[in-house]
Amino acid sequence: MDTKSLSLLLLAIFTSLIVSEIEAQSYSGKWKLLKKSIGISAMHMQLLPNDKIIIFDRTNFGPSNLSLPQGKCIAITQNTNIDCFAHSVEFDPLNRNVRPLTILTDTWCSSGALSSDGVLVQSGGYRLGERVVRTFKPCESCDWEEDPTGLIVPRWYASNQVLPNGKIIIVGGRYEFNYEFVPKVSHSDQTLFQLPFLRETRYSPLIPNNLYPFLHLSPDGNLFVFANDRAILLDYVNHRVVRSYPVMPGGISRNYPSTGSSVLLPIVLQNNNVSARTIPDAEVLICGGTLPDSNQKADKGVYVSASKSCGRIVITSPSAKWEMEEMPLKRVMGDMIMLPTGDVLIINGAGKGTAGWNAAREPVLNPVLYRTNFPNTDSDSDRFEIMSPSPIPRLYHSTAHLLSDGRVIVGGSNPNSNYNFTAIYPTELSLEAFSPPYLSSDTPRPTITEIKPGLDLSYRQIFSVGFELNADERKLGNIYVTMLAPSFTTHSFAMNQRLLVLGMENNVNDIEEIGAGKYVVGVNAPATAALAPAGYYQLFVVHEGVPSRAKWVHLSK
Repeated sequence: MDTKSLSLLLLAIFTSLIVSEIEAQSYSGKWKLLKKSIGISAMHMQLLPNDKIIIFDRTNFGPSNLSLPQGKCIAITQNTNIDCFAHSVEFDPLNRNVRPLTILTDTWCSSGALSSDGVLVQSGGYRLGERVVRTFKPCESCDWEEDPTGLIVPRWYASNQVLPNGKIIIVGGRYEFNYEFVPKVSHSDQTLFQLPFLRETRYSPLIPNNLYPFLHLSPDGNLFVFANDRAILLDYVNHRVVRSYPVMPGGISRNYPSTGSSVLLPIVLQNNNVSARTIPDAEVLICGGTLPDSNQKADKGVYVSASKSCGRIVITSPSAKWEMEEMPLKRVMGDMIMLPTGDVLIINGAGKGTAGWNAAREPVLNPVLYRTNFPNTDSDSDRFEIMSPSPIPRLYHSTAHLLSDGRVIVGGSNPNSNYNFTAIYPTELSLEAFSPPYLSSDTPRPTITEIKPGLDLSYRQIFSVGFELNADERKLGNIYVTMLAPSFTTHSFAMNQRLLVLGMENNVNDIEEIGAGKYVVGVNAPATAALAPAGYYQLFVVHEGVPSRAKWVHLSK
């Protein structure tokens, strides 16, 4: 037996032992295989308002396992090379159908956002795709449209955020220490704005540790930008840094390739009796990552342990400081997905190594549930709970996204430079769904029956949400209503992910019961676009920690 075969055998035995040990324990949450193969590996993912998911990887992986329809082929170089394989699909979670889509230029390590009218705006990529802006409209027969000159500079490993004015800011990318805006509808949109912070936070030219910077829109309208181990608040209107935050303790790098993850925790809103000038607190949570030189060592076959550490910071506080805590499991390349309840699911990733080709070991098969509002104790045991493991490793180039039914869809994993099904960690074409514990709770699950006056909402509008509970359960528990912006997920960062706990006109004791197990609650739409940029949101009613299925609403001025 040669050395490579022996290594693969030993690794398979080691992984099997880990899975056996994990399965011997009892954990919450359930896994289900949705599709053994969608034909491509889910490197990038976006949920649309029609509840279908757009998924794509890169065009230079080589042939995928899915052909373009009707013998369709595209040119992939400026020479005569052609490609007859799909590298993007539309997936319908309801019937699990897969529709091949056509991408003309390389989307490798690109970024995206959902526009206010529900169109996926996707930017950048590699080589011929590095300055391209692509759009996808949600319709039965729509396909990708591409603008080859949509960007001023190449954007590879950049991040996007939807802004209160409806524009999308694109920050950074490899060798790009600047930002710009799309769509380019005015003269100022053609201007490139420098951001020295991105150069200052780079570990080295080859191992930046600040790519895919974490972007979060603050309720005051400014932009929180985190790169490597520190953050600033950027006034992108006047193009100045308005504050710098303390360095995150611990000496851990958090951005690509030492990839951790970040999420904006729930923004709790008040009812319309509170002045629109009142800015609610906003808190960011960042977890995982690894030592700055982990990528260098992985290239030499040394796989450094990932970090267990997390940090929370109230970015709106004048005296903002990091509150550190530890996950129960070490994790690099984890995804952090906001659940309708306001809790966070930490999923995917590895226990050793870093992002990059064949650069990680010890897949972390167990998700972890992070309870946002639980107190931080010395052991952190209350906030964190280890969930049931998946049988499928999800390493570099994995993704996850919340579905409207409350499950989390998980896909991808390709730490190889092409489609490789015999590697230590082979290319993964499957999709799974993880059901958080609330979907198997004995607590009655609410069902939204109506939203009046309709699904189109305006700022500061008072609207009513009707919902039902099991008629046998007459005792109404704690009720709240949340609104979640769907994210563009790639490389362990869910861009534009944002959950708001809406202000209610009445407290739970005043919720109107209109029939057996039927209720109506008055709710306040967000007051400003800085709190919630215009666009589509998933609206949930949560009863005693159990969310309804979402209804899509559209918020506009």
